[in-house]
Amino acid sequence: MKASLKFLFKPVFFIIALTAATYVVLYVEKLRPSDLGEFEGLFLKDDEIVKRENYNLKPPAGILDEQEMEYARIAWKYFENNFDENTGLINGKDNCPMFSFKDLTAYLMGMMSAYEIGIVDSMMVEIRIKTLMQTLEKLELHEEKLPNQRYHSVSLQMLGLDGEPSETGIGWSAMDIGRFFAFVNKVKLDYPQHFYRLRKVIKKWKINEMIKNGAFEGMVYQSNKKVFKLTQEGRLGYEEYSGKNLFKAGFDLSEALIYTDFIKFVDVYGQKIGVDARESRTRFSHNYVSSEPYFLDGLEYGWDVNSKELAYRVYLAQKERYQNTEILTATGEDYSDGPEAGYVYNTVYADFKTWVCYDEKGKQRNDLKTLSTKTAFAWYVLYDDDYSEKLFNAVKDLNDPKRGWYSGVFEKTGKTNKVISASTNGIILECLNYKLNGTLIQF
Repeated sequence: MKASLKFLFKPVFFIIALTAATYVVLYVEKLRPSDLGEFEGLFLKDDEIVKRENYNLKPPAGILDEQEMEYARIAWKYFENNFDENTGLINGKDNCPMFSFKDLTAYLMGMMSAYEIGIVDSMMVEIRIKTLMQTLEKLELHEEKLPNQRYHSVSLQMLGLDGEPSETGIGWSAMDIGRFFAFVNKVKLDYPQHFYRLRKVIKKWKINEMIKNGAFEGMVYQSNKKVFKLTQEGRLGYEEYSGKNLFKAGFDLSEALIYTDFIKFVDVYGQKIGVDARESRTRFSHNYVSSEPYFLDGLEYGWDVNSKELAYRVYLAQKERYQNTEILTATGEDYSDGPEAGYVYNTVYADFKTWVCYDEKGKQRNDLKTLSTKTAFAWYVLYDDDYSEKLFNAVKDLNDPKRGWYSGVFEKTGKTNKVISASTNGIILECLNYKLNGTLIQF
């Protein structure tokens, strides 16, 4: 009898211990590190985004001085020079009749900022938006589903990878369409007279084709196989920003909004930078860590608790790089006038490397590393410290008053990147609007 009880005791004890351990794990998983007091470090999860108390945020000034108003007028000059009155569209870069929906959104957010700053009148905004709506209603879609990645801004033709007209196009970018929904949310909130027509346009788009299980899918053209392929699109920062835009418009991007599902941390000058664990060696996309999705989230929405922390780390890493190397750093993405450059991505981190620059084909181009004008403006209006002032002072004269703002300064040569683009000038207008009025999409 004793032997049989002893035999039964061991499995019963094991089951009780296993159950208790499971409950402890589940309980700890629900806790924040701060709930654990002095034992916080023992239970800190690898995907925990630990917050700080102070972010050195610069409050909106509520006023722009005359020099800042002139900065805004210079930025708007770009959209006077590169606007097509018949289509309501703009050029992505100066005198180049091609645009993406990312370029288009920079223009639209810039235009509404120009109005809210007070350098253009409501009549002009009304006319431009109505003309644009007429164009979007008849815009050819890739496979009759979603906007193509690139279009001709005059003929409205879909363009291929080479910038030439293409009957099939090159697929859609879920991130660019997600960026466009910042404009959608802005219209719904502040320009409701245009929302009904804009909603009719979007109803023609098959948005659910680019959403799968709460995450984004882009359509890419594989030139080596000459086929189109759906692939997961979006990496940490971009994915959450675009997801936030669409989520606020009523679409299910519940998975795309989660910062911690694929996060890992990489030490960059003492800052634990949030990096997407889906590296290009195993996935189609590069995991660029760039400033842009973070400062856009700050300018437009005022961040959430996670993006505020991750953005500040990205900013501080750039500040620390300057303090360690004396290289002024404000990473950004834009067109470049370097040899065979096109569109480039200046990153804090990408594909196991720090401070690398890639072109749009994924080729490393560190010769094109640039101090970004728009990023310097953004950090200047968002953060209140000596480094943001230093960045602003380095770029405040990088403009042609008759054409707009230049993209930045090349690190290697110190020469100006003289490309003038919709992205740079639109975002500068957003920055100045933020300084005057605070977050742009104030739900």
